[in-house]
Formats: sequence, structure tokens, C-alpha cells
Amino acid sequence: MSPTALSTDLYELTMAAAYFENGVQQPAVFELFVHSLPRNRSYLVVAGLEQAIQYLSGLHFTGEEIDFLRHQPVFQNVRAEFFDYLASFRFTGDVWAMPEGTIAFAGEPLLRVTAPIIQAQLIETALLSTINFQTLIASKASRVVTAARGRDVVEFGTRRAHGPEAGVLAARAAYIGGCVGTSNVEAGRRFGIPIVGTLAHSYVMAFDREEDAFRSFLKVFPETSTILIDTYDTVRAAKLLAARFGPRVAAVRLDSGNLLRLSRHVRRIFDRSDMNKTKIFVSGDLNEYRIAALVAQDAPIDAYGVGTELATSYDAPALGGVYKLVSQFVGGNLKGRLKLSSGKTTYPQPKQAWRLVDRAGEFVGDRITRAEEPAPSASAQPLLELVMRKGRATVRTGGRSGLDDARERTSQQRQHLPPELLALNSKARYPVTFSQSLEKARQSLSAGITARQEKQKRLPHGKVRR
Repeated sequence: MSPTALSTDLYELTMAAAYFENGVQQPAVFELFVHSLPRNRSYLVVAGLEQAIQYLSGLHFTGEEIDFLRHQPVFQNVRAEFFDYLASFRFTGDVWAMPEGTIAFAGEPLLRVTAPIIQAQLIETALLSTINFQTLIASKASRVVTAARGRDVVEFGTRRAHGPEAGVLAARAAYIGGCVGTSNVEAGRRFGIPIVGTLAHSYVMAFDREEDAFRSFLKVFPETSTILIDTYDTVRAAKLLAARFGPRVAAVRLDSGNLLRLSRHVRRIFDRSDMNKTKIFVSGDLNEYRIAALVAQDAPIDAYGVGTELATSYDAPALGGVYKLVSQFVGGNLKGRLKLSSGKTTYPQPKQAWRLVDRAGEFVGDRITRAEEPAPSASAQPLLELVMRKGRATVRTGGRSGLDDARERTSQQRQHLPPELLALNSKARYPVTFSQSLEKARQSLSAGITARQEKQKRLPHGKVRR
């Protein structure tokens, strides 16, 4: 289900009404970024941009939605002209963003919006929920895939996701992060992601004999079956398959028990029975740490299915992305805007993020500059690209090719990260710095705000400065 104009927080709409009633409609610039990375994360994988563009492209208020708002008590003093404005509302702004699959870090603008301030304000909630969620899952998937060291990882988490649509988008984000496929059929239909499935314990239990369950499933799916063998006795089931069905079994799945010991035992049984091509697939509360441990012990496992831990990013289930006003046109001039809250200070002005690389192409740091500043070095690569101009997408959305490009981008960029950032418990931090121009702008604006506040304090009590 796509977000609607009302898929937002109430205060976005009350601010929109207040802007409208006070004639504040000039363009403004907002940026989406994270102040800090989630626990045990050294980098992010950007995802969700395609859905964000689709949302902005189709954003409008229906008559029913406007009527609903009109009758809310909070809007009782708002003039009818505001609701007329909503009836013709469309997003007409420009959007710059990091392409999906880009590896990013705290403090960097993942997305920048320039639009009339009401438009730019109203889209905050939907943009944050879209980018935050998919970026969170893509980043988790990248960790899991890194831990698997070349073994396939399949996303299995829809049944534990926070709703069916979250499951679909989690599958999409996991694919960008490096998973080879998903169990979610709708994700396969909508995005072209390879779909993968086995069978459940209930199917085996529906037959009086385990052998009959195996035979009946292989009859229907003779070339693609992955047989679940731990419903009763894993080793006995492996021996049964080897004796009755042999090499025709493409793969088996282990979903419980000591996966290291059982996978070794099953592999020995199969290799003695000319089943060396039969693959072993494992699942069952897996995460990057369990997978890394199995890989380190040379477990003979060909592929991993990861569900709950991946589709919910179980160990770090939220990404604290924020969307902040950084500039506003006043009297035809662009004025910087700055937040000074403790621990949440921001930088003013529209920005560009640049990736600095060494002669071998390895990432050595990122530099954030004003959007109009030149590249900090000849080899620096700009990370933000124009994706919407005047409300129209400038990049193609939909289809499998864009998703594959994003997945390949993640894979390629991950190879150029400093190795210490790929460690599962890494405490290393990638250097992200701000240009001298931005630092000066921040200091100047901060000093001006502080001076005005001090001057206000010195006014006689009860007096209002006019």
C-alpha cells in the first residue's frame, strides 16, 4: 500500500496551515541525514529512494481527505482558502539524493529537497519512514552477506515483519544489501527479485511416513525441491533421502539443532552416496554473528536463510534519520538556518557530499561542502545526484534493472571500504569532514543567533522589542 497525503504526522499539516495563513510560502531547503549510526554499525547502505520518488510524483489530496481534515477540531480556525490550496496541491520541487546502494555515513545528506516551504514540510514524515526503514534493512543485509563470505543469503522474514507491506519492502532492501533472493512472492512480482522456497514442517507432518512426504513433494518439484529434513530426526532423514532418492535431491534444509555438527554429518552421508551436488541450506534464528561463526568453523553449508533478524534489523531496529531545514529564501536571498539543540546541532546551507579515494580507488574519507563549492580534489566523487526537477523524476523508477544496479553498487562500494569497517563489532569510524566554508557559515550563524538571544535577555522585563 502506497502512502497517501495523510500518511503523515498531524504537525506537518498544522505547520502547513500556519505557513499558509501567515503568507510564508517561499522556497526552502531541507536535508535528510542521520546524526549517528545504529549500534555496531560502521556504515549505511542507502535504500528506499525509488519509493520516495514515486510518492512525491503522485502526491495529492483527495476530496475525502480534505473533507476529513476540514472537520478536525484543530483546523476550526483555518480559512477555507487553505483547503482550496490542498485541493490543487502537487509537489513541484527539486530533489538531490544518493543513489540506492550507495554506502553512506553519519552526518551526510542522503537526500536534499528544495521546494516551497509548505511542500517541503508536508513530505517529511513519509520521506523519513521510507528512507529510514529500507536503509536500515539494506545495511543489516550487507552485514549478513559480508559474514557469509560468498555463500548465498536468502531473505526469509516476511512472517516476522511489521506487516505485509513492510515484508515486501524489507525483501527489496535486503536484495539491495546483497541477498540473492526472497521468500516473499509479492516482492518477486513487484520488483523482479528471485523468489526462493522450500517446504514447512506441516507438510512433512501431514503424511504418516516421512518418506511419503519427501516422495510426494519430489514428484511435483523434481528439479527444484529443497527438502526439510529436521522435522523428526535430521540424520535419519538424510540417510533416508540418500537411500531412496539419491542425487535427484537438489538441496536439503536444516532449521534447528547444532547446525555445525548436523551439516557435517549430513554432508558426509551425501558425499558417500554420490550426492556431492546436493546442497545444504540452513535457517533458524540466524544472524550475522551465527553465520560468521559457522563460516569460521568451515561448516559445509551452501546457503543461509535469514528471517526475523534481517526483516526487522533485530539488534538495531530503528534508524534515527532526521529531516532538517538548512536554508530558506527570504526577500530573494538564501538564508542559512541552524539548529543549536544539544547533541543535535546542524549545519546550514544546501550541501554536497564527496567521496575521497586514494590512487588504488580505496575510500579514505568523505567531505561535505556547500552545494556550489568545487570538488575538494580532482578524484573526489559527488554522491548526491539530481533525481527530481520541478516535481518530475529525472531518473527511471520501477523495473528490475535499477534494483540490480543498486545491488551492484553496494557490492562494488563495499569492496573499497577500509577493511576494519567490515568487522561485525567494529569500533572504527570512517572520517567525514566539513569544508572550511561550511564551518565558517555555521560559526557565523551560531554567533548571530546567540547575540540576538543575549540582546533579548537584556531588554527590561515585560518589554517587547519592536
